[in-house]
Amino acid sequence: MTHDNATTPGRIDFHHHFMPSSMLTSGLFGDTSGWKFKEDESAWSPQVSVDFMDRLQIDTAILSVPNDIESRLPENKRHHFAREVNTLSRQAADDHPGRFGLFAHLPTPTDTDAALEELTYAFDVLGADGITLTNVYGTGDQARSLGDPIFEPLWAELDRRNALVFLHGEQTPGSNRAPSRFLPTPISETPNETYKGAADLVTSGRKRQYPNVRIVLSHSGGSTPYLAARVAALCAFHLDCELTADEILEDFRTFYYETALSGFETNLVALENFVAPDHILFGTDFPAANPRTASWFTDNVDIYFADRPTMLAQVMHDNAYSLLPRLTAGTPTHP
Repeated sequence: MTHDNATTPGRIDFHHHFMPSSMLTSGLFGDTSGWKFKEDESAWSPQVSVDFMDRLQIDTAILSVPNDIESRLPENKRHHFAREVNTLSRQAADDHPGRFGLFAHLPTPTDTDAALEELTYAFDVLGADGITLTNVYGTGDQARSLGDPIFEPLWAELDRRNALVFLHGEQTPGSNRAPSRFLPTPISETPNETYKGAADLVTSGRKRQYPNVRIVLSHSGGSTPYLAARVAALCAFHLDCELTADEILEDFRTFYYETALSGFETNLVALENFVAPDHILFGTDFPAANPRTASWFTDNVDIYFADRPTMLAQVMHDNAYSLLPRLTAGTPTHP
């Protein structure tokens, strides 16, 4: 793809949501989270994404549906929701060749059979690039984090397929109400939910048990780079975790981290200190994050790496090509 500015590499956006207007207006994306879309931001379509991508010089965006939507649906509609959104996402990719990929949505994977059925269809029929998972399913005593034994059949199949997983933090409200309207759940809770998911996969041993699954953490892992050492020390030295502190840190470093809503110097310094250069990816969180927000973070990433063009190219597209080689050929995801 040709860019207006030849010095700017084409970007691959790992954090880009599929959000049809009907889903936005119905409250399926968490009307209790406190997050507000402005009126002119509610009319999303694949073409809206393409226009945004062109402005930010994004070649390809991998579409995903955030969070566990099924719990908000009437019971008689839950089984078919994932198939519907995955088919629509596939259609968006077909209608805009080369511009979209697909992180397939699964039915709530505590229903193992339904999740595995949709996973098989997504990979074998729709040609999905991977799947998306949220860090926890259910609330209260019914909550099951991704390290729970109930998910082992899912992880085993993902491992068998050497699959790519996009892990998004759930929009789970805290035990207290939000501090203010300026700190809704996506700001105050979701980044920590991502960290909790990563920490659970590490300390439960799942990350080491299924090493062939490549997991991308949303929002640079939330608070993961800052809290991983705390997990390592307290779990190894106080709680008698079977893993040593060094092994825990080693496993945290096997995740991939994308820059959506976290492309800022402090975050990037921490990421570079914590993980290998080939484990940092680009993301925007559009359309949940509006163009002004996504552009601000993208500009920050460009500025941070401005004097290191090779590293900038790694973050913007080369690391993505390593994870998804089909992108280098510019071919659509459909088999």
